[in-house]
Amino acid sequence: MVQTGRPPKIPESVLVVIHTPLPDIEVLVIERTDFPGFWQSVTGSKDHLDEAISETAMRELAEETGIVVGSARVPRRALHDWQHAITYEIYPVWRHRYAPGVTTNTEHWFSVEVPRDIPIVLSPREHTAHAWLSLHDAAARCTSPSNAAAILALPDRLAGR
Repeated sequence: MVQTGRPPKIPESVLVVIHTPLPDIEVLVIERTDFPGFWQSVTGSKDHLDEAISETAMRELAEETGIVVGSARVPRRALHDWQHAITYEIYPVWRHRYAPGVTTNTEHWFSVEVPRDIPIVLSPREHTAHAWLSLHDAAARCTSPSNAAAILALPDRLAGR
C-alpha cells in the first residue's frame, strides 16, 4: 500500500558520497531515524519526473546535511556526477513508498568534496547521527553493499577527474 497523503516515490534516485580533500580523505556517513543502526551516504529520490538528476543530488545534500552546493564553501565544481548508475531491488520494508508493483530503483552515483570543518545540519526527520570516517571504516559502517562499494570506488573516481 502507498503512503497516504504522499504521492508514490519515483524509482530513480541519487547516492552522494560526501568526502574531505586528499590526502587525508574522510567520508561522512549518516544514521537513519526510521532504522537505527542503518548508516549510509546521502540518498534520495527525484521529486518529479523532469527533475535533473544533478538537481536531485544538490537538493538531497541540502535537505539531509545542510551542505549547499554552489555556496562559497562548496562550489558547484565540487559536485561530481560519476555517470554511473545501478539498479537494485528495493528492500521490502520500503516498497510501500512506491507505486504498486514497483520493486526496483535506479540509483545515480555522485560525490562531493567539502572542507572537513563544514557544519553538518541533519534533518531530524531523516537522520539522527553522523560520523566522519576513513574510507574503509565508512564502507564497513554502511548497511547497503552498494553504498559501501561506492565509497570504496571513491579513490579511483578522484584519480580519474
